[in-house]
Amino acid sequence: DHLLHDMKRELYGGIMVPAHEMPRRADMVLNRIKSQSLGDIVGPDDFGMAPIARIHDADFLTFLETVWDEWSAIEGYEGEVIPTVWPSRRLNATRIPGFPEGKAGYYALSAETSITAGTWKAAYSSAQVALTAQKAVADGARAAFGLCRPPGHHAAADMYGGYCFLNNAAITAQAFLDQGASKVAVLDPDFHHGNGTQSIFYERGDVFFASVHGDPSDAFPHFLGWVDETGAGTGAGCNANYPLPPGAGFEEWFRAFENACGKIADFGAEALVVSHGVDTYKNDPISFFKLDSPDYVTYGKRIAELGLPTVFVMEGGYAVEEIGINAVNVLSGFDEVAG
Repeated sequence: DHLLHDMKRELYGGIMVPAHEMPRRADMVLNRIKSQSLGDIVGPDDFGMAPIARIHDADFLTFLETVWDEWSAIEGYEGEVIPTVWPSRRLNATRIPGFPEGKAGYYALSAETSITAGTWKAAYSSAQVALTAQKAVADGARAAFGLCRPPGHHAAADMYGGYCFLNNAAITAQAFLDQGASKVAVLDPDFHHGNGTQSIFYERGDVFFASVHGDPSDAFPHFLGWVDETGAGTGAGCNANYPLPPGAGFEEWFRAFENACGKIADFGAEALVVSHGVDTYKNDPISFFKLDSPDYVTYGKRIAELGLPTVFVMEGGYAVEEIGINAVNVLSGFDEVAG
């Protein structure tokens, strides 16, 4: 179903370019998994809307499911749903417009992410992939990898963007909690800050969120991801951000990652969800870290050393020729320690 979401273009650097988030990303990861005989490959079960609705606003879900039909029914509107206006800081954002262009602006955080005829089906199935991986771990597996596409960590409870529509990591974490876990951690080593995951759990004390990412002064999504964002209310102290500057290499990156792992261990999580993005790679076209392929093995081993039941859900990575190698290197490193 991921093939049904196929953006042809995106706004990047002031011009329309071929979309960086393309179906081939998932194909490359799957091919690498097969070549490395990493484990059994299974299709997703269907857990319905209930676990998705535990995270996402009902009106937002209705929007995602129906906006394409509304958009494509308008005379003169062709191509993908791309928002052009947003409820900015000085516009009253308490009312949701009826016109699909206004709805898209209300629910979108950015303009690079378009909606196509098959986006809803692909996003729904992506969440089911994550939930199937979660069930495998809840049933006793040491770890499972959800090859999710589209990705999810930029999606908030009622907002899409950054190529994300449903927050697969948050849905997975909530599933563990709903099945009896008292504490869950989400570790986000994707290059871009997991703003959606942070916003969903920011005032909750049952989920610890840690993100190592490009400094929001220089990197998308720009408006979240600062060091002083540490949680609020019952979630005070349950959020840890590690923004790093352009050109950061593995040594600097891994120091931050190690600190994040230490905080997760101290939190006492009973399960771990990893937002598995590999756009930290040195040749990624929309990122500025300098990790190399062997580095992914190293930090995969460190994740395993946490000793937690672990679900990996695929996020970013746009150096398409290397995405399979890098994504599977993390999993192989994990497997080398966890067995």
